[in-house]
Amino acid sequence: MFASLSDRLTATFRNLRGKGRLTEADIDGTVREIRRALLDADVALAAVTAFTDRIRARAVGVEVSGALNPGQQVVKIVHEELIEILGGSARPLRIAKTGPTVIMLAGLQGAGKTTFAGKLAHHLKSQGHTPLLVAADLQRPNAVTQLEVVGGRAGVPVFAPERGVTREDEKVRGNPVKVAGNAIKEANRRQHSVVIVDTAGRLGVDQELMKQAGDIRKAIDPDEVLFVIDSMIGQDAVATAQAFQAGVAMTGVVLTKLDGDARGGAALSVREVTGVPILYASTGEKLDEFEVFHPERMAGRILDMGDVLSLIEKAEATFDQAEAQRMADKMSKGEDFTLTDFLSQMQQLKNMGSMKKMLTMLPGMGQMRDQIDNLDDRELARTEAIIQSMTPLERDNPKVLNGSRRSRIAAGSGTSVAQINSLVKRFDDAQRMMKAMAGGGGMPGMPGMGGMPAMGPGGLPGGKKSKGKQAPQRKVKGKSGNPAKRAAQERAAREQGTGSPASGSAFGLGQPAQEEPAFDPSQLPSLDKYLRG
Repeated sequence: MFASLSDRLTATFRNLRGKGRLTEADIDGTVREIRRALLDADVALAAVTAFTDRIRARAVGVEVSGALNPGQQVVKIVHEELIEILGGSARPLRIAKTGPTVIMLAGLQGAGKTTFAGKLAHHLKSQGHTPLLVAADLQRPNAVTQLEVVGGRAGVPVFAPERGVTREDEKVRGNPVKVAGNAIKEANRRQHSVVIVDTAGRLGVDQELMKQAGDIRKAIDPDEVLFVIDSMIGQDAVATAQAFQAGVAMTGVVLTKLDGDARGGAALSVREVTGVPILYASTGEKLDEFEVFHPERMAGRILDMGDVLSLIEKAEATFDQAEAQRMADKMSKGEDFTLTDFLSQMQQLKNMGSMKKMLTMLPGMGQMRDQIDNLDDRELARTEAIIQSMTPLERDNPKVLNGSRRSRIAAGSGTSVAQINSLVKRFDDAQRMMKAMAGGGGMPGMPGMGGMPAMGPGGLPGGKKSKGKQAPQRKVKGKSGNPAKRAAQERAAREQGTGSPASGSAFGLGQPAQEEPAFDPSQLPSLDKYLRG
């Protein structure tokens, strides 16, 4: 959702590289570009003005005299102000000390209240709560049925004593205020710890909507009133949020449809204008496409700094600890990495969700957005089908895969022999990597982490020996135990070497050693070959 805003801000910061100091003109130009980027992202004008004013005040103050260069300093300031405009820190859900915790959902029709109700119930259930969903939306056709379907998927009971409207031409039937009140009594009787009340919405804010929402609030006295808002409606989100704040005194905001392609102005506007914290974010239709809202992590995503903490949490929640321990033990014993292991690791990766979403959580991936968008998550399913079409012998020893076996596997998995060959090649690469890591050689191809597993005795790939003589390496006598002093000793020894241009070259190419350039994700190779068959 924040792709356009992220690109604009990144381009703005890039223009500050190489500047020795920030002039007033630099600050004005940068703030002007940030202002334009936010307005293009459909952020409310009041929020944009307050945001850019704070950035300008901090940029021209004493903070720019620190050790950071101008580009880093501005990024730091913008990052901290983004965190502030998004809420500062995550606020947990209020849990009642006695009796069930009552949560009322409010918002316009189509914002995603019913779907979110199921996601929230599923989330709370995973934390040990016993939620009860309440169908208090009796005016939208089949709203009760939809909540029952969502509740069934989440494994949560639904309290729905009245069916409400089932056809477009039907008049409103039932009393949602009475249903909500009786739901609290039912929750006490059945000892549910959380009650989630799904209320009706309208296409727009009107008096009837606000009166009904206010009456339900009085009847159930909720611990939380969560305003569910569609992140794709832009600046209209501000007026709608202000109306609900005045009508039902909401205590938290939920952003839905964050996986859409809108410009994301709602997320940066609602908290600044209303002062109500954002508690949750919905990123898709599935029950697990839901997350607690962390302002600092969202600010990192907007500035293309990634969200590694959320990625780690997702991995911890989905990865099988016993399987991970088995793989670690297998590697420590030097046992071969098989296609069965490959399948197990791939299935755990698949359980984490969309590969595209996971990649976007890594720092700097905004510069590879086109490549990530071209990835096909279905390739994981094809690879899974190929391996499952193999016999146990073929999975443990891929060398037995002759032409006839590969044809049989292709027919059984609905793929081609070329895709089988590609998978075997990718597996061979993965197997060599695992052997290198198990042997302490580090990950292949990563600077400073050991040699490539395919390195031959001559130091060149493929086992080829270098035609020229290798420069003898000078040994440093009496190395210090201090890492800094030892590095200085080794550097002095290299400088006193043969004096040839190749003496400082990492690969013997006759070039002097140079400082490593800054990491540029755009220079990474295409990701397609790792997923495509």
